[in-house]
Amino acid sequence: MKYFALAYYKFTPIEDPKIEVRKHKIFFEGRDVTTRIYLSEEGINGQMSGQMADVESYMAWMKEDPRFADMVFKIHEVPENVFPRVTVKYRPQLVALNEKADPTEGGQHVSPGEWKEMIESGEYLLLDVRNDYEWEIGHFEGATLPPLKNFREFPEYAQKLSEEVDPSKTKVMMYCTGGIRCELYSAMLKKRGFESVYQLDGGVINYGQKEGNKHWRGKLFVFDDRLAVDIDGEESEPIATCCHCKLPCDTYYNCANMDCNNLFISCPSCTEVYKGCCDHPCTEAPRLRPYERLGGNKPFRKKHLVDSQATCSECTCKI
Repeated sequence: MKYFALAYYKFTPIEDPKIEVRKHKIFFEGRDVTTRIYLSEEGINGQMSGQMADVESYMAWMKEDPRFADMVFKIHEVPENVFPRVTVKYRPQLVALNEKADPTEGGQHVSPGEWKEMIESGEYLLLDVRNDYEWEIGHFEGATLPPLKNFREFPEYAQKLSEEVDPSKTKVMMYCTGGIRCELYSAMLKKRGFESVYQLDGGVINYGQKEGNKHWRGKLFVFDDRLAVDIDGEESEPIATCCHCKLPCDTYYNCANMDCNNLFISCPSCTEVYKGCCDHPCTEAPRLRPYERLGGNKPFRKKHLVDSQATCSECTCKI
């Protein structure tokens, strides 16, 4: 049985996004799908997994709405549903930021083919606008890698960058996972005086599907059970290392200690030794997720604690 994952977004005015939330939930009733979809007055930012019939039905249903008729869906085959449940929520902002940004005033979209040629020209500041735990396991060669812990830190970084380089002369290429962050981040750079800003259309996901892994190193961090994927389906060499033994590794875990929940990279051997924890003290903590050696790490599927009176909803996952 084959499953597929969709990634998509669209900035478009939605008068009452809570109505759209209800419509989505009704559509998904009785279907073998899982989702993480956010709707706001700004538009939609979604991910979904399911069997092909349900995936195709959803895409067709969305395109019946004139607001979403031209929405681009990026699709990958996956081994199973990769989200914990059907989640459809209202959010005031599609991307959580500390300032307003207008995507219509953002950078110029460039195709994956154009992007590859621009990298090879060496004329641009290549900027990775993802969080540090994302680019640690994979990024474009020669990219500037800002030490960002979360989305809200980018406005401050953009201001700092405008003071370090001449924004009127510096040509910037920026990229993210699927493209939505660049829609807003590029507008922030332009607001700070950057005149030449280009964004990778469809993000790294689209680049991998169209151009393979040329100029890319490592894996792509994704916000679902897979956590890390090869952008072109071909196995890649790890560029990160295990936090314990320092051997090459690119597998992420959330610490099994619920009061720590640190996101860390660990090889299979060290994960076994530490029972899914990031350090020895955490192995003795009172609130631990059960460690499943064969089950793999699925941090978005919150497990019950050993203490049956508590639930994993009490934790706050870094990702």
